[in-house]
Formats: sequence, C-alpha cells, structure tokens
Amino acid sequence: MTVPAQQIKFYQTGSFAVGNRLLDLEDRSVQADTDRANALTSGHRACQGCGEALGARYALDAAMRATQGQMVAVNATGCLEVFSTPYPQTSWQIPWIHSLFGNAPAVATGVAAALKAKGRTDVRVIGQGGDGGTVDIGFACLSGMFERNDDVLFICYDNEAYMNTGVQRSGATPPAARTMTTQAVGPEPGNAFGQGKNVPLIALAHEIPYVATATVAELHDLEYKVRRAMEFRGARYIHVMVPCPLGWGSAACDTIRVARLAKESGLFPVFEAEDGEVTGVVKIRRQVPVEEYLRLQGRYAHLFGDPPRTDVIARIQAMADRNIRRFGLVE
Repeated sequence: MTVPAQQIKFYQTGSFAVGNRLLDLEDRSVQADTDRANALTSGHRACQGCGEALGARYALDAAMRATQGQMVAVNATGCLEVFSTPYPQTSWQIPWIHSLFGNAPAVATGVAAALKAKGRTDVRVIGQGGDGGTVDIGFACLSGMFERNDDVLFICYDNEAYMNTGVQRSGATPPAARTMTTQAVGPEPGNAFGQGKNVPLIALAHEIPYVATATVAELHDLEYKVRRAMEFRGARYIHVMVPCPLGWGSAACDTIRVARLAKESGLFPVFEAEDGEVTGVVKIRRQVPVEEYLRLQGRYAHLFGDPPRTDVIARIQAMADRNIRRFGLVE
C-alpha cells in the first residue's frame, strides 16, 4: 500500500518539481500559502542550504495549520536551537521552549500534562530535536514517552551527526561516513558497519499510534504526515532526513537533490505506520545505485580514491537493497 498523498501531474519532463501555480488551491502546499504561520522566520543563523532549517519550517507550519495555531513546541539543544535563538534574539514565531540536550521528550510530556490538567485539550504539543538529542542523548526519555503513550508528536531532524559541535559521529551516522571521530583512515575507513540504531523501527516496536519517515525533498508528503500525525492522540514520531552541507561535504545547492537520492536509492525508506503496523510506503520513482548518492558527499570521498573501495560501496548497496525488499519500495 502506498502513502495516500495526492497524485500530482508532473509538467516538467525529467523533473520532480511542480510549480504550485499549476495546482488547484486545495492541492497546494502549506508553504505556498501566503497566510502560513512562518513558524521559523528569517534572521536565523543556519548555514546556507541547511536541511534542518527547511525541515523545521515545513513541519511546524504544517502543524500550525493542522492545529489552527494552537500548538507549543519544545526544542532540544542542538543546531536547530543554536542557530534559531542567539540570545537575546529568536526566529520562532510560535510558543517555543528550549530544553536540555537530552530531555526534550520529557519536557514535552510535562507541557502536555500541564495542559491536560488545565483542561486545554485544544492545544497540542510537539517535541523536536536533531539525531544527537533524539537517537543518543535523549533516547531514554523518548522511549519513556513512547511507553507511556504521552500525547506528544516528536520530530527528529536527522542530519546524521553532531553537527553543531564539530561533526562528531552519532548513533544515526551511517556506515563508512567520515566524521571528526570516524576519520577516513585505516583498513575500514569511516564509521563502522553494524553500529547505531534505527529509531523509526524502534518507535514501530513500541506500537505507538503513529510513526512515519519523510525527507525535505518531498514537501507534500512531509506536510501530509504532520497533518496525519495531528489527527491522533498519544505518542507519535516522525523522522525527517535533513542533509547538512557542512557535515556531509555536499554543495549547498544540492540539499534537496541529496535527500531525494537517499530515498530513490533505498537507503532511506519512506513509510508510515499505525499501532506497530506499516500502513503505507512511498515507492521509489526512479531507482538509482547508491553510488549516485554517495558521490555528491565529501564524507564518502575516501570510497572513490585510487583504488576505489568497491567492496564498501557494495556493502552499502546491499543495505539499500534490503530496505527495498523489506518495505516493498519498488513495484
């Protein structure tokens, strides 16, 4: 079964882009609406091409529409917090709370509990953070939130390393990727295979009401999943791939392209699930080899030296092929 987002005709041959002006009003994205919340507004200090800035704005603008503006966001420490709130300034135009690096799910739970005690069932709560604050430091609080089924949507903006503190490896760093703590030296350069954790599948194992993955490359899909998540009560989780040009060594202009190739290669499966069961997947439109994705990123440059590490590339390709089989990503 595919994710039930609307099917849109592509007017540009060879392109995945669609001008919103060609669509009916009801089919246009939240970002095309001049009355959008603009939750994360201009003036922040994100790097050029930052996928996390895009992901946060897309997700929270969609959430603001879904809740008619009745929403509170709790933000973990990390890149998103640092570049958006340099004291005494802020780029947030919503009720927004900064927590510690590791307790954003717990703080969000507390906010939801306080609202419930006051009888404010109309105000919804979103927790958010990067992969460091979600996959590693905040993982215990997140699992507790899932286990208690607290009425919080938690969004992880995954750029696959601790980017704010100098590009160190996190539990979401993929195999063979170069970071400051997994240098491209030795017989097995880059991050080791078999380490880290897959939080979307862990969330799925908790059998919470809603789990989904998305990328910044497919705006309509991301907005749909945020809107769908807000239709549920209880714990919900969305994991968004947000490329980081600085940490990944990719061009600032290639952020959307890189995110799309992650999905089109099968390395990042895009799906949604309810109560522990996968209910829909976004099919791969044009399957590409993982090499097409890897070559755009400096963090994998050591795989294409002289001689190239075809054995490592083959292992990464096998990971993508397994995802394709597991989730049925190809017709």
